[in-house]
Amino acid sequence: MHVIRLAIRNAAGNSFRSWMVFFCAALMAGFVISATLVIRGADDSLRLALERLGADIIVIPEGHERRLESALLMGIPVHCWMPDIIVDEVAALPGVVAVSPQIYLSTLRGAICCSLPELFLIAYDPATDFTIRPWLELNLDAGLALGETVGGSFVYVPAGEDKLLVYGYELDLKANLEPTGTGLDQSLFFTLETAYDIARLSDEYAVKVMDIPPRTVSSVLVKVGRDADVHQVAQLIEAEIPGVTPLETNKLFKDQREQILSLLHSVVALLVITWLLAMALIAVVFSLAVNERRRQMGVMRALGARRGTVLQSVLIEAWLLALSGGLAGIGVSTLAISLFQRAIIAVMNVPFLFPPPLRLAGLSFGALAMALSGVTLAVLVPAVRISLQDPAMSMRE
Repeated sequence: MHVIRLAIRNAAGNSFRSWMVFFCAALMAGFVISATLVIRGADDSLRLALERLGADIIVIPEGHERRLESALLMGIPVHCWMPDIIVDEVAALPGVVAVSPQIYLSTLRGAICCSLPELFLIAYDPATDFTIRPWLELNLDAGLALGETVGGSFVYVPAGEDKLLVYGYELDLKANLEPTGTGLDQSLFFTLETAYDIARLSDEYAVKVMDIPPRTVSSVLVKVGRDADVHQVAQLIEAEIPGVTPLETNKLFKDQREQILSLLHSVVALLVITWLLAMALIAVVFSLAVNERRRQMGVMRALGARRGTVLQSVLIEAWLLALSGGLAGIGVSTLAISLFQRAIIAVMNVPFLFPPPLRLAGLSFGALAMALSGVTLAVLVPAVRISLQDPAMSMRE
């Protein structure tokens, strides 16, 4: 306890030196947690989006590849159509074990007949669906009935209302899906029956008719057999069915994943540079500090203090400053990323998912450990040097 009190008194005795170490530790921990949150958040978001799709291949009309990625990533609604006969044509191909059609729609921006502006609407076929139904079976007693919907994590019923309005049609929001950080978080999912019912009544209740061309779908989700090669099945679809593009889901968001990888390399380089500069500055600061305390250390040794006690006092002082600075850096960085999450998504053009509390605590602990280890390495040399010095020489200087 005496050594801790001594370390606290030494830290308080030179505010400039203490603040320098505090800010260096805050910089190291803050940079580590910021980089980890952004990169891991973007990677987790893309991974969860692919898992939510639940298909091996998505067949869409030719020329809509980029628009579909924008819809899935950023929630920008996409409208595309192809004949529903394609569903049967895809199902008949070798290697395909399940197919399910979907229709893509959107709410109207600024229209009073829609509770929320420009939501991405996805209508699915409950008879063949293999992506949404498993989630419904786990979270709801039954599937979605006519007029019922599930929404992404950002979808809500406006205050003062009991239901969502879509083209003047009342939808009962039964549940919300887990967040993914992508456009799926601002999407609504309902059955094809509900979609056709909305379209039928939109002429009466909405300012604009929801137009669903007859006998059309927007996409076909494809699941291939365990022994089939996804790439070969995709090539077969492209060769056998004209006017469509098969997207292999494991190759979706390729540009975004490459961007994350490039960002990771840049961040690692910046982290190394920041780490070395901060460690060098802390080493210089503590070298000056121990030089100023030669007489104090000599008196401690003359009064019977062991070398280990002298070393402990310097290290504990550094740890206290690193701990306080690291916690401050982690807190400020985490708060900033949480507040400016949407700005980060807009600047990077990559989805981002903030981690749950337990994972955030683990990442914060890792960032704090890295800051403490960096400060310890920087202080270790001057601390060992002063602890090994002859007390008589120290008192004469």
